[in-house]
Amino acid sequence: MASTSFSFLLLFLLTVLLCSFTEARDSFACDPKNGATRNFPFCRVSLPIHERAGDLVGRLTLPEKIRLLVNNAIDVPRLGIKGYEWWSEALHGVSDVGPGTKFGGSFPGATSFPQVITTAASFNASLWEEIGRVVSDEARAMYNGGMAGLTYWSPNVNIFRDPRWGRGQETPGEDPAVSAKYAAAYVRGLQGNAGDRLKVAACCKHYTAYDLDHWNGIDRLHFNARVSKQDLEDTYNVPFKACVVEGNVASVMCSYNQVNGKPTCADPSLLRDTIRGDWKLNGYIVSDCDSVGVFYNDQHYTATPEDAAAIAIKSGLDLDCGPFLAINTDAAIRSGKLAEADVNGALMNTISVQMRLGMFDGEPSAHPYGNLGPNDVCTPAHQQLALEAAQQGIVLLQNRGPTLPLSTSRHRTVAVIGPNSDATKTMIGNYAGVACGYTSPLQGIGRYAKTIHQAGCSGVACKDDRQFAAAAAAAKQADATVLVMGLDQSIEAEFRDRVHILLPGRQQELVSQVAMASRGPTVLVLMSGGPIDVSFAKNDPRISAIVWVGYPGQAGGAALADVLFGRTNPGWTGGKLPVTWYPQSYLPKAPMTNMAMRPNPTRGYPGRTYRFYTGPVVFPFGHGLSYSTFSHSFAQQPPAAAGIQAVKNSTAAARGGGVRLNLANCNTQPPLSLHVDVKNTGKMGGSHTVLLFSASPPGPWSPNRRLIAFEKIHVAAAAQERVRFDVHVCKHLAVVDHFGIRRIPVGEHHFYVGDLKHSISLQLQVDWEDIKSK
Repeated sequence: MASTSFSFLLLFLLTVLLCSFTEARDSFACDPKNGATRNFPFCRVSLPIHERAGDLVGRLTLPEKIRLLVNNAIDVPRLGIKGYEWWSEALHGVSDVGPGTKFGGSFPGATSFPQVITTAASFNASLWEEIGRVVSDEARAMYNGGMAGLTYWSPNVNIFRDPRWGRGQETPGEDPAVSAKYAAAYVRGLQGNAGDRLKVAACCKHYTAYDLDHWNGIDRLHFNARVSKQDLEDTYNVPFKACVVEGNVASVMCSYNQVNGKPTCADPSLLRDTIRGDWKLNGYIVSDCDSVGVFYNDQHYTATPEDAAAIAIKSGLDLDCGPFLAINTDAAIRSGKLAEADVNGALMNTISVQMRLGMFDGEPSAHPYGNLGPNDVCTPAHQQLALEAAQQGIVLLQNRGPTLPLSTSRHRTVAVIGPNSDATKTMIGNYAGVACGYTSPLQGIGRYAKTIHQAGCSGVACKDDRQFAAAAAAAKQADATVLVMGLDQSIEAEFRDRVHILLPGRQQELVSQVAMASRGPTVLVLMSGGPIDVSFAKNDPRISAIVWVGYPGQAGGAALADVLFGRTNPGWTGGKLPVTWYPQSYLPKAPMTNMAMRPNPTRGYPGRTYRFYTGPVVFPFGHGLSYSTFSHSFAQQPPAAAGIQAVKNSTAAARGGGVRLNLANCNTQPPLSLHVDVKNTGKMGGSHTVLLFSASPPGPWSPNRRLIAFEKIHVAAAAQERVRFDVHVCKHLAVVDHFGIRRIPVGEHHFYVGDLKHSISLQLQVDWEDIKSK
């Protein structure tokens, strides 16, 4: 009897929990129990999406249509449609930054992965996609519980052009190839692989040439980014094109700034012609929040508000994050500046995405992801992935001796010092949610050794030296000292660009004093999104090692400790810098407002990023040491020559120093295969990132190497692994001329892997049959 009573009680409790979870969800569209709406054609899942969307749009009144043009879309009770909040965020985990998502009840938090700049340092595309898959699992679970939407305005794929940018932490770094690969991989992870159906709808932002928030009195709401056609094509637009063409993203967000005098959200060339026309976006275009209002009220781009509403929608904008279109679209139509058909077109794009998400398919629990719930959020597997992501993104910048890894037998007492030494929320950066839990650096190191803790400063601003003496005293007592310094969101953030790239306040003094007092080796750990000029530490022999952790997410302290003590599994999966670390002296030569990527020697302008800048650096792009050593060799001799065939007259095709890409016969061009053997010549197994760079023949493109491919592999101690790179001439060797035209230069192309170099002579092949046919 007792057993029967217990079983009944358990069943009762499970039923109550299930009911409370189900009741948390709002009522849904196309409810089969609603006789008034269930027979509408837009509810019939057997019909094509465009027919269903067209049917729904055709049933809406004009006032209803207008109130569906904004992020907080109204409900339409007569059609059984509930209100919907479009704005949710999932930059590196489900976030509550947007009003579409909230935590509480059965969903107290979500897995908080490392900030994107840290994850990018892993150079591991499969990891990026897997993180997206986990984030979308948790997002769907929260949607099923009525706590989130299904449209996530992530990722941020802007190029991290200037080291001062406060939002650079949100991006995959400075390289267009890395950013493009990250964008496509993360989007695929978020959206799933069910064809046209969507798990969640991702959004690539902020299109385009947006990388200044607030600097030297200039802010993003008023900034006009003057960008050459060449830079737009070969740098700023590259990740966005990859989002749409390779990732099949469901949305693109236009930015606050102007580009060459036009607001991006009011430029038909950028929106209608490029995103939807050239790239064939299957989805919607949304404004950054209040961007339409900004280009009217702040930039004074149009004479009247109805002009602004009309030009935005006619340029290709489908959804306004903000109230502007809800307020001013009716007047734009009544004045003849906008047609209702333009509004219909915008709604077709947004509603089609909602239908691809299953939001008009009836009972949500019957959907492919309808079974996901609270037990699918913050799972042990998800939290383990957050730990592994942090481990893979941590970069060993310097290691004298080597000092690292530390030894649990020789370093039994560790002084853990610095304003970020016991950080928790700082580790998750911005656009984050509520983490499942935290392991701070102090807690992580405490798993391996006895710790002596001193903050050294009251916050990263480090305005005084009152705690310096206690910090130095702790270092004198310990077998090793770990200083966890750097930045936080009070120094770099949205609308907060830095004025310098040195350690804030008196942090440098603290580091130097502690290093001088330390009885054992001193390890400097830097927590930041953007680069920091730590030349003083790099040149100080008392500082044994320097480690960058970015913002390493909820498990950052555990990952750091695992790396410091060499206990990651398998081996140390160390990262490489996704940005150049410049010296402070670089900044006066490169104002943030100068968008040019290429140097201008006559004006003393040094250029941007490793692809164009040739001056001194603190640490270069792609830098990252390991606890093991690796050698590279070609497994077989790569080809010494290759040809590119033009599909039209060869003379015309080759004008301008290279074959125009649109005139090259790319479909029949076989790839150039490079087989690289990677041997672990050290005593520890570990992961190794193989970077393939190329340098083009001289021309008006770039004097420097540029990354064209990368691969992360694990190599056991004394073992060897082979990596194959298939170099596609049209994709990987094309460059961009002054007019923004992609060309394939003929002549000597050089390839670099580690200390290997190989050259291939690429020549134009004349198609005589094609010429005769002309």
